[in-house]
Parts: sequence; structure tokens; C-alpha cells
Amino acid sequence: MPDPKSTAQDWNEVRVAFATSIMVDTSLKSLAQNLDGPDWPVPGQNETPATYIDLTFDEVRDLLARKGQPADCIDQLAAILRETLAFDSPFGEMVEQVEASEQRDNQLLKNLARLEIPAGFPIEFVALAADTREFCQLEKLLTVGEFAILAQGLSQNVIVGGDFRALLNALAQSDEPALAKFLPLRPGAKGLHLPEALALGLRAQPVAVRAALARKVGAKLTPQEAAAAASAPQDQVQTVEAELREQAARLAADWFRTDLAQLQQQVAAGATLARLLVVLGDPLIEVVVADLLKAYLKRPPPATGATMASGAPAPLRRGFFARLFGKK
Repeated sequence: MPDPKSTAQDWNEVRVAFATSIMVDTSLKSLAQNLDGPDWPVPGQNETPATYIDLTFDEVRDLLARKGQPADCIDQLAAILRETLAFDSPFGEMVEQVEASEQRDNQLLKNLARLEIPAGFPIEFVALAADTREFCQLEKLLTVGEFAILAQGLSQNVIVGGDFRALLNALAQSDEPALAKFLPLRPGAKGLHLPEALALGLRAQPVAVRAALARKVGAKLTPQEAAAAASAPQDQVQTVEAELREQAARLAADWFRTDLAQLQQQVAAGATLARLLVVLGDPLIEVVVADLLKAYLKRPPPATGATMASGAPAPLRRGFFARLFGKK
């Protein structure tokens, strides 16, 4: 049985190049006939480039062997793909125009724009279950916009579930409360918001870890919350805290500079973080988010207390948020 002339590198180059071809789902029999070469020897409706291009060199050889083909059959397969690409390339400009038109007509992208959600917002900051996140990684979806483009192009016969379907439905219906489970959206307000972005990272953590983080920044816990905090593994709490601080730094620097500036203005004008963060709806999350934010907000000038009879300012009562931003 003759050995193939193609190498693993040859196969990798041609399969990667063919992944974007408009012929990816065309039968290999038809492609071979169009090229006036020998017929593709394997019968079946599923004999298309898509059946093979996700496989490694060795995996293709094994699959063809199970179909009764000699080892050098992969040479014919690679030749069909390579010659088809040469034929396909003049149509590249037309394909790009079609794709651009599809994006203009993408209702999901229009809904994102209407809600002022940046299409370039990274998928890594979207609250997705592990299986959906893995799917996005496999499909190389890096942004919300890329998710929308893929989701819009899915055939109606493709069945999706879990967070993929939930996020797709929320985008399709512009359902702000549903979207807020995945994106740092504040229902009733346009755009994305830094406090909600930090809160999403916290909500993904177990209750015990959230309670432990709140206790570390001085929050007063209920007996149930204190018991939960005590049960949280300290190494996990430390790891999560480090990840949240790294995430906060990236979000503040790359995506929420305007939002951060607005928060600074509100704090400087006398608004308390307690009032600004109450929109998060969870006291434990609010105090942890406040602690994450304090590294990026300047302290407001000290308040002028009520003047006592002696002329000295009266001491102020200080709560948790005052301790974060007031004088020590």
C-alpha cells in the first residue's frame, strides 16, 4: 500500500485555508468532477470537505482507512481542496461583499446597536456557562458581535440550548432583564456599566466565596452569611479575589473609562457609593464591588461637619462606605 506524498504540514495548510471556502459543504464527488480529475472514491452524501477539515492528518488517514481507502487517498483529498481553492479565489471579493451585506442586515447586531452595547465587547466578560464558553472558544468567537453574526447565520434546523439559546433569545427580543444576566447591562439605561461588569464576575462565584470576600472588606454579615463565609476554602477565596482585581483593572482601563469618569464625578459631587451601587440589588456584592472600585476613584474632599458650640466640627458617623472613601 503506497504511502502518502502529503505531509501533516501540507494537510494543515490546505485544511485551514479551505475552512473559509464557499465550497466547504459541496460534495467531494462534484468538486473532483469540476476539476476533471479522478472521481472521489468514497460514496455518500456526507462526503464533503467539512467532514475532513476539522481532523488532523493522522485522523484523516484513519477515517479513510476505515472507509476502505488506501493511505495515499489523502493525497487526492488534499489535491481536490488545493485546486478548488485556486478556482475559488477569484470569487473572494464577491464573498466578502455578501458577508458585509449579511452583517448590515443582521437583526442581532441592530439590537446591540439600539441598546448601545459595543459589538466588540469581549466574550470573556460575558457571564456564560462553561459549555457555552467552550463552544465560543472552539468557534473562535471573541466578541459579542461575532456571537451575533454566528447566531444569525445558524440554520433553523440547528438545535442549540443552554446559555447559547438564552443569550440568543434575549438578543433577538432585546429583552433587557434577560440580557442583564449575561452582559453588564442596566435595564432601562443604554450601554454597559462598570459596576454591573464587576458584579457579573461575582455572581458567578459560590455564595460562600462571595460572603468571604465581603467579610474581608469589613462587611457586617448575617449569621447565615458568616457561616457560609467560614466554609469557603481560603485558597479559592484568594484566587477569586486576585482574578476579580485583574478583571477590574482590565475593564476600567479598556472598556469603562467613561463610566469610571462619571462615577468619579458623582462621588466628587457628594454621592455615596452605597447609593450608586444599590442598583446591583445584593448587599454582599455591593460592598465587594465598592472595594474593587476604590482603587480607581479619588477620595472626595472631607465633609464639613455641623459646627459645635465650641466652633469645632462635630464628629461624623461613619458607615462602611464612609470608611472606604473618608478620612482615616
